Amino acid sequence: MRANERSDAQVELTDPSSIESSPLYNADLAPVPLSGRTWTTYNYAALWMGIAHGIPTYYLASGLIDLGMSWYQAVMTIALGNLIVLVPILLNSHAGTKYGIPYPVFARAAFGTLGANVPALLRALSACGWFGIQTWIGGQAIYTITGAFAGDGWLHAGELWGHPKTLWVSFAVFWLLQIALIVRGVESIRRFENWSAPLILVVAAFLLVWMVVQADGFGPLATEGSRLGWGSDFWLLFAPSLMGMVAYFATMSVNIADFTRFAKGQREQMRGQCLGLPTTMTVFSMIGALTTSATIAVYGHAIWDPIDLVSRFSNPVVILFALLCVIVATIAVNVAANTVGPAYDFSNAFPRLISFRTGGVIAGVIGILMQPWRLLSSPELYIFTWLGVTGAFLGGVAGILAAEYWLLRKRVLDLAGLYTRGGPYEYARGFNWRPLLALAIVLFLSLAGAYSEDGSGPFPADGYVPFLKPLFDYNWAVAFLGGILLHTLFSRIVPPRAPRPEAEAPHKATV
Repeated sequence: MRANERSDAQVELTDPSSIESSPLYNADLAPVPLSGRTWTTYNYAALWMGIAHGIPTYYLASGLIDLGMSWYQAVMTIALGNLIVLVPILLNSHAGTKYGIPYPVFARAAFGTLGANVPALLRALSACGWFGIQTWIGGQAIYTITGAFAGDGWLHAGELWGHPKTLWVSFAVFWLLQIALIVRGVESIRRFENWSAPLILVVAAFLLVWMVVQADGFGPLATEGSRLGWGSDFWLLFAPSLMGMVAYFATMSVNIADFTRFAKGQREQMRGQCLGLPTTMTVFSMIGALTTSATIAVYGHAIWDPIDLVSRFSNPVVILFALLCVIVATIAVNVAANTVGPAYDFSNAFPRLISFRTGGVIAGVIGILMQPWRLLSSPELYIFTWLGVTGAFLGGVAGILAAEYWLLRKRVLDLAGLYTRGGPYEYARGFNWRPLLALAIVLFLSLAGAYSEDGSGPFPADGYVPFLKPLFDYNWAVAFLGGILLHTLFSRIVPPRAPRPEAEAPHKATV
């Protein structure tokens, strides 16, 4: 089969040594040979179970309910958001599976051999922020576990920067646990995901059953209607909330090739992702909402934090088991979703200097510097500011990648050319201005109208550019669809001088 035929056949280089001397190459960025593509449907379902079964997912419904939604409106919003984000995830999965390449190498096709560093580093910084958020949550679990056995002396050991000193110690310990897994490489991460994925679901199901028994039912939130109803107040909140739910996995919609490059085939990765993402997110967020509803009947107020809820049990064995599961599951989420991508991204920026392992450590350090404890300080800051802004950046990139691969190149890439300076993806000294201009425009359209309801948040009440204010509520969609449209338009009007991949490329395909 000729490699330029439009098919889903997997491709590998005939002569891998032909690219090894390139400054764009290192062993971590190299295309995975067919013999190394071993991930099955279960591996991808387990990957998404591990990623979705995190404490921030448990928090998602709480943030929306605090803002006025009923529990079923919140779960519906989360479910719809995950069905939407599954579309760009699957679109950008294909190239990784077909060519065995990671995201930053895939991005070279659209942005150029050097220009690919722009979207790669944007994605990396977003993931670093997420890494910090998850690490802070994992540190809280260690702090709670230790406190359950060490007592008040541990829990009230004096404050530093507004938090107990022992919480900072726990944060550091959790950070080191993750870094230890990162330096062992991608294959160890896959094995870890396979057995750790179901753990936090087991804990969440246990908490739900336990609290429902204690409360003799699901509690008031389960029957309480929405404070917003189904009128204009709900729909005004629904749009930005939906974009926030889409943005929750906007990072993965961009760098999913980092994982699908190891797939046995397109069918395996597609089935695994369709089974693993939307169902897991919906079920897990619903468990969180119903469990919290039951806590109101038992404790007199809502307890959204499962770590706090577990710490209230009297049996130390139950506390230890449950929180150890939370710690393991949080590591699974964080390492898979928030360090694999930036590790490749930083490695792509300096292939000869930064390996996958070094890139992962860099991501861990930046995640601390981004002060995750501040990002989690309020639902508005977490959902609208953090998720909204990062979603716009990554939505634009996801749209551009999909347009380049599916509309402009018809799923055909020159595999060796992706690692070659002066080749088909050189454009103008390594940069393609078309996607960069498209990205700048969609970011302006989606973010220039950023606003806060009363002007007390990080944005002005009327937005920076008032007439663009309505677009901010749909920022991810504006960026994603705008990226597809503008990049395709610019590339059609002013076609790149670099030739499209030739038929006789130095690689082979197999079905």
